[in-house]
Amino acid sequence: DVCEALNVTVSPGPTVQYSEGDNATLYCHISQKRKTDNLLAVRWVFAASPTQEHLMIKMTKFGSVQYYGNYSHRFHKQRLHLLKEKHGTLYKFLILSLQQTDQGHYICKVQEIGKHRNKWTAWSNGTAATEIRVISSKSSDHPTFKKNHETWKFFEDLYLYAVFVCSIGIISVLLFTLVILCQSLLNKRRSTVKHYLVKCPQNSSGETVTSVTSMSPLQPKKAKKKKEKLEQPPAIPAKAPIANNFPKPKLLKPQRKLIL
Repeated sequence: DVCEALNVTVSPGPTVQYSEGDNATLYCHISQKRKTDNLLAVRWVFAASPTQEHLMIKMTKFGSVQYYGNYSHRFHKQRLHLLKEKHGTLYKFLILSLQQTDQGHYICKVQEIGKHRNKWTAWSNGTAATEIRVISSKSSDHPTFKKNHETWKFFEDLYLYAVFVCSIGIISVLLFTLVILCQSLLNKRRSTVKHYLVKCPQNSSGETVTSVTSMSPLQPKKAKKKKEKLEQPPAIPAKAPIANNFPKPKLLKPQRKLIL
């Protein structure tokens, strides 16, 4: 039997940059297992230099997590987390609140373990690494820091422009609604005086004449009735009075003719 090597890759890589205080997430992808029933043991090793390697954390073949060296202290246990995902083909390594001492190479070492004649034996191995660079918040002269600052400043200006445009739009909408409310109030006041059309009898030419009369709603009914009574014309008698004695006509005296 030929022992095939595991295909192990680490992402992001080969180099990734973080700011001081950020959280780093590294993924270890594993493929080409010799047997599907075999188990995997995953180790993460930190190397500040190529000659110095320190075992940080390990996940055994049964899924339990173990810490080694200085990383077994409570402070480092709270910062380091190793999780298994996607049925043992993907492992996630979390490093919380990065510091300058965390800068260096991180190596993922995977070992395939299976039973052979009732004994656990190693079938294959795989290794992959990535480098983490931690940028200090004080190092503002760093070119990458300057680029990030410029990009953030550009987006900040865009944000201010967007806020300015939105505020202008909101103010215009409020003014428009205020003008509409004022117009509606004026129209209501004007509509209090109602106009009615009254049909009058036909005139001498045979046409019907309509007269416009305005009535205010505040005028009481009794005052209306009094005005109607006062405005009615006097009653016309049925027959005109006839004089009993007619005056006698005066007769003119005949004038005498003078003969010259």
